[in-house]
Amino acid sequence: MGERLAVVSGGGTGIGAAVARALAGDGCDVLIVGRRADVLLATAERVNAECGRPGAAQAVSADLTDPEQLGGVVEAVAGRPVDVVVNNAGGYLGGDVSTLAGTAAHWRTNLDANVLTAVLLTEALRPALRRPGGRVILVSSIAAQRGGGGAYSAAKAALHGWAYDLAGQLGPEQITVNVVSPGYVAETEFFGDRMTPQGHVKRVAATLVGRAGVPDDIAEAVRYLAGPAAGYVTGQVLGVNGGSVLGR
Repeated sequence: MGERLAVVSGGGTGIGAAVARALAGDGCDVLIVGRRADVLLATAERVNAECGRPGAAQAVSADLTDPEQLGGVVEAVAGRPVDVVVNNAGGYLGGDVSTLAGTAAHWRTNLDANVLTAVLLTEALRPALRRPGGRVILVSSIAAQRGGGGAYSAAKAALHGWAYDLAGQLGPEQITVNVVSPGYVAETEFFGDRMTPQGHVKRVAATLVGRAGVPDDIAEAVRYLAGPAAGYVTGQVLGVNGGSVLGR
């Protein structure tokens, strides 16, 4: 059993899976949370094989928009202090916005997937956060800073304001709260079949470093914020975007 415990939502693929690998590699036990049990189990098995610690990663299937399903996550924690919570669940969810009813459904779906999942998971685990030393990390998006994603941009921007509030609440208990805001990251399911070769080239050209990000780029930022070296960093938004949006 590892000395530290991390809970990673949206941990089955892409950025979440890379975060799980990075934290397990640092000796954490990791609970990978998501909706697709088969994908989660496969990722947990890969993480365990890579870090050489059978059982280091465990899969917990839950829809984090449903308060009743959070009990399964708390049960999986099994009374241990939680050192790190990484709220990575979410994504861009399309919808028919040709009517007001469709627009309302589209916005609610994106807010639920990107904001409510983070709020409910964090609140469910808040009593278990290690004091002192706990870490809460929210994965946002460059869209929160420059727009372009409609309801998705607004939902991710909401995480920033909430992170500032939460950092103020938990700071006196020596728990930090920070946001990692990725830019264009290839090798994920985010774009589905929406990404074109032209779109890829355009996004790469918008960076200063001339390449797309990969999930490990984001995982390394999370790894830093989750570790002891970041104990004096809280209430911050860390952009990991190749310079496509400059710090502000």
